[in-house]
Amino acid sequence: MASETEYLGFGNLPNQVHRNYVKKGFEFTLMVVGESGLGKSTLINCIFNTGLKTGRQIPSVNEHLESTLKIETNTADIEERGVKLKLTVVDTPGFGDSLDSVDDCKPIIDYIDDQYEKYLNDESGLNRRQIADSRIHCCFYFISPVNYGLKPLDVMTMKTLHNKVNIVPIIAKSDSLTKEEVQALKKRIVTELKTHGIQIYSIPDCDPDEDQDYKEQVRQLKAAIPFAVSSSLETHEVKGRKVRGRAYGWGIV
Repeated sequence: MASETEYLGFGNLPNQVHRNYVKKGFEFTLMVVGESGLGKSTLINCIFNTGLKTGRQIPSVNEHLESTLKIETNTADIEERGVKLKLTVVDTPGFGDSLDSVDDCKPIIDYIDDQYEKYLNDESGLNRRQIADSRIHCCFYFISPVNYGLKPLDVMTMKTLHNKVNIVPIIAKSDSLTKEEVQALKKRIVTELKTHGIQIYSIPDCDPDEDQDYKEQVRQLKAAIPFAVSSSLETHEVKGRKVRGRAYGWGIV
């Protein structure tokens, strides 16, 4: 009698697909968009526990006057529990830094379109097994905590991007706000997104047969959008265990 792993019927298909993807690994391309100084590099390094992106100096006044948006890519191979991930982070340094940022969307859209065209051309070729997927799978859009809501540049950029990529809005450096201010800012952003008809990534609903813990986790994630984040690369000891956080006079976040 064949064991479950040797069974060749469609009942074993999930296991076969899982083994295939674990062997090949995954490719994921993340674009980060936002003004300088909002902690984009720090957050990426925290999420993936890598030194993928190093901190960047905030531009000087003269650099602001001459600033132009650039597209930078950084790639890292990450492995967790035997699953390999090829992570590519596409950064947009210079976004919103110049006095006139009206045209900052164009290089971003051009880059996204170029990756779609490249993937389509590769799929149309003969060697489709070796295709490198450089399409943008997700875009973290960073929103400043000091503005009460979205700026005109935020609205214009997200309206341009939302039909091409999955946008995840993020309130940066939320530890600079009180809990009440965070909730008020979240409500304001959600209202403005609806007013301007901006579509953001929507977490899929749970299947009816999912367990209650998972349903509650998904419910909390949906309620937390837009995500308010605070990140740090510093390590502190809290109650006997080491955690990443920011140290203040009144405690550690």
